[in-house]
Amino acid sequence: MFLTELFGHFSLSAFIMWAFLMALFFNIFVYSLDIKRNTTLLLSSFVMFLSCALFDYFLDWFSIYDLTYFDFVVNNFMIILLLLGSRAIMKVTTPSYLYLLVGLTINIVLALGMQLDVFILGNTEPWFFWDLYTFSVFTLDLLMAVALIVDRDFLLLNRLKKKLAIALKSSISKPTI
Repeated sequence: MFLTELFGHFSLSAFIMWAFLMALFFNIFVYSLDIKRNTTLLLSSFVMFLSCALFDYFLDWFSIYDLTYFDFVVNNFMIILLLLGSRAIMKVTTPSYLYLLVGLTINIVLALGMQLDVFILGNTEPWFFWDLYTFSVFTLDLLMAVALIVDRDFLLLNRLKKKLAIALKSSISKPTI
Protein backbone atom coordinates (compact mmCIF):
# COMPACT_ATOMS: atom_id res chain seq x y z
CA MET A 1 0.00 0.00 0.00
CA PHE A 2 2.77 2.35 -1.00
CA LEU A 3 0.50 5.08 -2.38
CA THR A 4 -1.74 5.01 0.66
CA GLU A 5 1.25 5.24 3.00
CA LEU A 6 2.78 8.05 0.94
CA PHE A 7 -0.32 10.20 0.44
CA GLY A 8 -2.87 8.81 2.87
CA HIS A 9 -6.27 7.35 2.06
CA PHE A 10 -8.05 10.69 2.27
CA SER A 11 -5.68 12.40 -0.16
CA LEU A 12 -6.09 9.72 -2.81
CA SER A 13 -9.86 9.61 -2.56
CA ALA A 14 -10.07 13.41 -2.54
CA PHE A 15 -7.89 13.59 -5.65
CA ILE A 16 -10.05 11.04 -7.48
CA MET A 17 -13.21 12.87 -6.46
CA TRP A 18 -11.66 16.14 -7.65
CA ALA A 19 -10.86 14.50 -11.01
CA PHE A 20 -14.47 13.37 -11.45
CA LEU A 21 -15.69 16.81 -10.36
CA MET A 22 -13.47 18.44 -13.02
CA ALA A 23 -14.84 15.99 -15.62
CA LEU A 24 -18.38 16.95 -14.59
CA PHE A 25 -17.61 20.69 -14.69
CA PHE A 26 -15.93 20.34 -18.06
CA ASN A 27 -18.89 18.47 -19.54
CA ILE A 28 -21.35 21.00 -18.09
CA PHE A 29 -19.26 23.80 -19.61
CA VAL A 30 -19.07 22.13 -23.03
CA TYR A 31 -22.78 21.32 -22.92
CA SER A 32 -23.74 24.89 -21.96
CA LEU A 33 -21.65 26.38 -24.77
CA ASP A 34 -23.45 24.09 -27.21
CA ILE A 35 -20.12 22.71 -28.43
CA LYS A 36 -21.07 19.14 -27.66
CA ARG A 37 -24.67 18.43 -26.69
CA ASN A 38 -24.03 14.95 -25.44
CA THR A 39 -26.35 14.25 -22.52
CA THR A 40 -24.98 10.72 -22.12
CA LEU A 41 -21.52 12.07 -21.39
CA LEU A 42 -22.95 14.64 -19.01
CA LEU A 43 -25.02 12.00 -17.21
CA SER A 44 -22.06 9.61 -16.99
CA SER A 45 -19.91 12.36 -15.47
CA PHE A 46 -22.64 13.19 -12.97
CA VAL A 47 -23.10 9.52 -11.97
CA MET A 48 -19.36 9.00 -11.48
CA PHE A 49 -18.90 12.16 -9.43
CA LEU A 50 -21.99 11.65 -7.32
CA SER A 51 -21.23 8.01 -6.56
CA CYS A 52 -17.64 8.88 -5.67
CA ALA A 53 -18.73 11.73 -3.41
CA LEU A 54 -21.50 9.78 -1.72
CA PHE A 55 -19.41 6.69 -1.13
CA ASP A 56 -16.18 8.36 -0.06
CA TYR A 57 -17.62 10.98 2.20
CA PHE A 58 -20.92 9.72 3.50
CA LEU A 59 -20.26 6.00 3.77
CA ASP A 60 -16.63 6.31 4.76
CA TRP A 61 -16.96 9.15 7.25
CA PHE A 62 -20.40 8.48 8.71
CA SER A 63 -20.44 4.70 8.63
CA ILE A 64 -21.27 2.92 11.88
CA TYR A 65 -19.13 -0.05 10.89
CA ASP A 66 -15.73 -0.45 9.28
CA LEU A 67 -15.98 -0.61 5.52
CA THR A 68 -14.83 -3.76 3.77
CA TYR A 69 -13.70 -4.25 0.21
CA PHE A 70 -17.06 -5.84 -0.50
CA ASP A 71 -18.61 -2.40 0.07
CA PHE A 72 -16.48 -1.15 -2.83
CA VAL A 73 -17.73 -4.08 -4.92
CA VAL A 74 -21.35 -3.21 -4.20
CA ASN A 75 -20.72 0.49 -4.91
CA ASN A 76 -19.02 -0.21 -8.24
CA PHE A 77 -21.73 -2.69 -9.20
CA MET A 78 -24.42 -0.09 -8.47
CA ILE A 79 -22.55 2.44 -10.63
CA ILE A 80 -22.45 -0.09 -13.47
CA LEU A 81 -26.19 -0.65 -13.12
CA LEU A 82 -26.80 3.12 -13.20
CA LEU A 83 -24.66 3.47 -16.33
CA LEU A 84 -26.41 0.55 -18.03
CA GLY A 85 -29.77 2.04 -17.08
CA SER A 86 -28.83 5.44 -18.49
CA ARG A 87 -27.71 3.77 -21.73
CA ALA A 88 -30.97 1.84 -21.97
CA ILE A 89 -32.96 5.04 -21.53
CA MET A 90 -30.93 7.27 -23.87
CA LYS A 91 -30.01 4.59 -26.45
CA VAL A 92 -26.79 6.49 -27.13
CA THR A 93 -23.27 5.75 -25.99
CA THR A 94 -19.94 7.56 -26.06
CA PRO A 95 -16.36 6.29 -26.34
CA SER A 96 -15.89 6.93 -22.62
CA TYR A 97 -18.78 4.60 -21.76
CA LEU A 98 -16.71 1.47 -22.43
CA TYR A 99 -13.83 2.90 -20.39
CA LEU A 100 -16.15 3.37 -17.42
CA LEU A 101 -17.55 -0.16 -17.67
CA VAL A 102 -14.13 -1.78 -18.08
CA GLY A 103 -12.56 0.28 -15.30
CA LEU A 104 -15.38 -0.43 -12.86
CA THR A 105 -15.37 -4.13 -13.71
CA ILE A 106 -11.62 -4.42 -13.11
CA ASN A 107 -12.06 -2.51 -9.85
CA ILE A 108 -14.72 -5.03 -8.81
CA VAL A 109 -12.46 -7.99 -9.55
CA LEU A 110 -9.55 -6.43 -7.65
CA ALA A 111 -11.75 -5.52 -4.67
CA LEU A 112 -13.09 -9.08 -4.54
CA GLY A 113 -9.50 -10.28 -4.50
CA MET A 114 -8.69 -7.95 -1.61
CA GLN A 115 -11.84 -9.05 0.25
CA LEU A 116 -10.78 -12.66 -0.17
CA ASP A 117 -7.19 -11.98 0.86
CA VAL A 118 -7.85 -9.77 3.89
CA PHE A 119 -11.19 -10.82 5.33
CA ILE A 120 -11.61 -14.44 4.26
CA LEU A 121 -8.03 -15.70 4.24
CA GLY A 122 -7.08 -13.37 7.09
CA ASN A 123 -3.87 -12.10 5.54
CA THR A 124 -2.50 -9.18 7.57
CA GLU A 125 0.94 -8.73 6.04
CA PRO A 126 1.15 -6.38 3.04
CA TRP A 127 2.34 -8.10 -0.11
CA PHE A 128 2.50 -7.47 -3.87
CA PHE A 129 -1.25 -7.80 -4.50
CA TRP A 130 -2.06 -5.01 -2.07
CA ASP A 131 0.21 -2.61 -3.95
CA LEU A 132 -1.16 -3.86 -7.28
CA TYR A 133 -4.68 -3.15 -6.00
CA THR A 134 -3.80 0.38 -4.87
CA PHE A 135 -1.95 1.35 -8.06
CA SER A 136 -4.53 -0.27 -10.35
CA VAL A 137 -7.60 1.28 -8.74
CA PHE A 138 -5.96 4.71 -8.61
CA THR A 139 -4.81 4.47 -12.24
CA LEU A 140 -8.14 3.15 -13.48
CA ASP A 141 -10.06 5.88 -11.68
CA LEU A 142 -7.83 8.52 -13.25
CA LEU A 143 -8.23 6.92 -16.70
CA MET A 144 -12.00 6.96 -16.27
CA ALA A 145 -11.92 10.66 -15.37
CA VAL A 146 -9.68 11.41 -18.37
CA ALA A 147 -11.99 9.39 -20.61
CA LEU A 148 -14.93 11.51 -19.45
CA ILE A 149 -13.03 14.68 -20.31
CA VAL A 150 -11.48 13.81 -23.67
CA ASP A 151 -14.25 11.40 -24.81
CA ARG A 152 -11.89 9.68 -27.21
CA ASP A 153 -10.80 6.07 -27.61
CA PHE A 154 -7.23 6.82 -26.49
CA LEU A 155 -6.43 3.23 -25.44
CA LEU A 156 -8.24 1.77 -28.47
CA LEU A 157 -10.66 -0.24 -26.31
CA ASN A 158 -13.59 0.43 -28.63
CA ARG A 159 -11.60 -0.78 -31.62
CA LEU A 160 -10.63 -3.92 -29.69
CA LYS A 161 -14.27 -4.47 -28.74
CA LYS A 162 -15.37 -4.24 -32.40
CA LYS A 163 -12.64 -6.64 -33.53
CA LEU A 164 -13.57 -9.13 -30.80
CA ALA A 165 -17.24 -8.86 -31.72
CA ILE A 166 -16.45 -9.53 -35.40
CA ALA A 167 -14.19 -12.45 -34.50
CA LEU A 168 -16.75 -13.98 -32.16
CA LYS A 169 -19.57 -13.46 -34.65
CA SER A 170 -17.61 -15.11 -37.48
CA SER A 171 -16.56 -18.06 -35.31
CA ILE A 172 -20.13 -18.62 -34.12
CA SER A 173 -21.67 -18.37 -37.60
CA LYS A 174 -19.28 -20.90 -39.18
CA PRO A 175 -20.85 -24.36 -39.12
CA THR A 176 -18.58 -27.15 -37.97
CA ILE A 177 -18.61 -30.47 -39.77
